[in-house]
Amino acid sequence: MDEFALIRRHFAALTGAPREVVLGVGDDCALLQPPPGEQLAVTSDTLIAGRHFPDQTAPADIGWKALAVNLSDLAAMGARPLAFTLALTLPQADDAWLAAFAQGLRACAEPSGAALIGGDTTRGPLSITITAIGALPPGGALLRAGAGIGDLVCVTGTLGDAALALQQWQAGRVPADDAEHWLRARLDRPTPRHAAGLALRGLARAAIDVSDGLLGDLGHICSASGAGAELDLSALPMSEAFRRRAPAAQRAGLQLTGGDDYELCVCVPPARLDDARRACGPLPLTPVGRIVAEAGVRLRDAHGAIVEVSSHAYRHF
Repeated sequence: MDEFALIRRHFAALTGAPREVVLGVGDDCALLQPPPGEQLAVTSDTLIAGRHFPDQTAPADIGWKALAVNLSDLAAMGARPLAFTLALTLPQADDAWLAAFAQGLRACAEPSGAALIGGDTTRGPLSITITAIGALPPGGALLRAGAGIGDLVCVTGTLGDAALALQQWQAGRVPADDAEHWLRARLDRPTPRHAAGLALRGLARAAIDVSDGLLGDLGHICSASGAGAELDLSALPMSEAFRRRAPAAQRAGLQLTGGDDYELCVCVPPARLDDARRACGPLPLTPVGRIVAEAGVRLRDAHGAIVEVSSHAYRHF
């Protein structure tokens, strides 16, 4: 199967196209018509086998996650997903693998409304690069640089689930019950929080998605905003599955530095917290700390004492 047959069979009709897509898959370039009066937000992520996901990961889960991590970036900016491109490097053109990969990609794309509009395929070690495009009103983006002294540091959902699942996987543990299957799904199929990102525009003052661990990603907000933060370890939200399976001594490390959560970390003025929670609907939005003037991110336990952790964030190099 050559490159063009591969594209026609698995990707040419993968998604529908919103009105902003004038021309999609099949030409030298895609054509987009930006929504009237809106800006485009563009992000790109690469996932490499053995580095960003275990080699044994199911192809449908790889397809899902490759897009989800990009939609998460759009969510952190408060951008509505429009379209994405796919650059796929494959050791071989395995038809069954490609069909499953495309199914996972489609399953993630359809709820978001994002359309596949082009890309490239080539032979080599397995890697997936997706570039995602979203739209938002001028001045409406949630930036890292907007945090103000006194803002509440809040996170959506729960933290540490994916890191615990990866730890179990690396230890050779096969999910044995509903709790462990749920944790594995949090690793393999993270939920992009684009609805929350849209809802928090105008309520949050800064945002980032938690991809490399809360401690490191919040540090990016602090650096960009010229501020610091204090986190309350006792406030970090955990799922029931995490509470049941994570050893107590490891919980803080998994929640703070494990990565792969793809929740949103947002900075909200205290007066806007109730509105922000209502805007997120059933998705929990939990205050876990506060923005302060002193640089750096400090951790406090339930008694207010400073706590040290052994690492800060996932590092790519």
